[in-house]
Amino acid sequence: MRINSINYKVTTLESFQGRIDSDDPAESRWHQIIRVADLRNDPVLNECFVLLGFAVDEGVKRNHGRIGASGGPASLRRILANLPAGTLAKGQLVDAGTIHCIEGNLEEAQHLVAECVAYILASGGFPIVLGGGHEITYGHYRGLRKISNGKIGVINFDAHLDIRSPKPNGTSGTGFFQIAMDEQQREGFYHYLAIGIQDSSNTPLLFQRAQTLNILCINRDKFHFKYEKSINETILNFLKEIEHLYITVDMDVFAAAFAPGVSAPAYNGIVPDTFFLEVFDSLINSDKLISVDFAELNPLFDRDMCTARLAANLIFRIVQQKRLR
Repeated sequence: MRINSINYKVTTLESFQGRIDSDDPAESRWHQIIRVADLRNDPVLNECFVLLGFAVDEGVKRNHGRIGASGGPASLRRILANLPAGTLAKGQLVDAGTIHCIEGNLEEAQHLVAECVAYILASGGFPIVLGGGHEITYGHYRGLRKISNGKIGVINFDAHLDIRSPKPNGTSGTGFFQIAMDEQQREGFYHYLAIGIQDSSNTPLLFQRAQTLNILCINRDKFHFKYEKSINETILNFLKEIEHLYITVDMDVFAAAFAPGVSAPAYNGIVPDTFFLEVFDSLINSDKLISVDFAELNPLFDRDMCTARLAANLIFRIVQQKRLR
């Protein structure tokens, strides 16, 4: 695979340092079992969970958000390093490096993440992309399209619809609109379910556009266990219509008390409680799930790294529960 070495950096094992309890595999942590891969050397990734960093927040900058999400991958790696290995076998967890944005060229960074995601999937790996701003979505989706002509469904945990139109360039708030336009050009059907959307974070025009594009929404006010039946029906019907599932988690979907370190905090966002985890677990256990990313983690505004810890916990749940074929 052709990768621009200026934009792509291989992770060093020094990025994964942590506590060592013993040499007993039952006490291993991620930093003891992870292996580093250079995607330029065609590594073996079959049946591996593959971390890929996207240290980019140019889209956030263009969208007038608060800068700092480019530090997200490094912050996440610091927390991930000390997680217990659990059921992971040595070598099953791979760090495939980090994509950077040079001289504000977001489009090149998005092209590169598409190439990397496509390569990981074609090699039999499961991509977990660590953002970075939510401009990650457009590149990530294009990578999925490189390896599949089937019906790809996107579930976005987010306070924002992110369907603004580029004027003229893309931002962290335009990715899902750009995907919709691409699907229209290929005469495809757009499958997008947004969970956690807030009325105060989206203009009436965006809600009208969501209706025009047949976007499904579960608003924050309706994401509650008393609406469990309706939520489960919406998700199940969505999954029935697609062949592949891509989940993207914008950390600003969570209440600021649990996720202060984001580009655009939401004081009354989703609480990562038992109900949320039940919904999340049901999705990551779907046989249709092929790829995941985490966006908008901004360590400059984090408190005791609790936002990074929340994202790391969700990643931990994925690697412990997801069965790779």
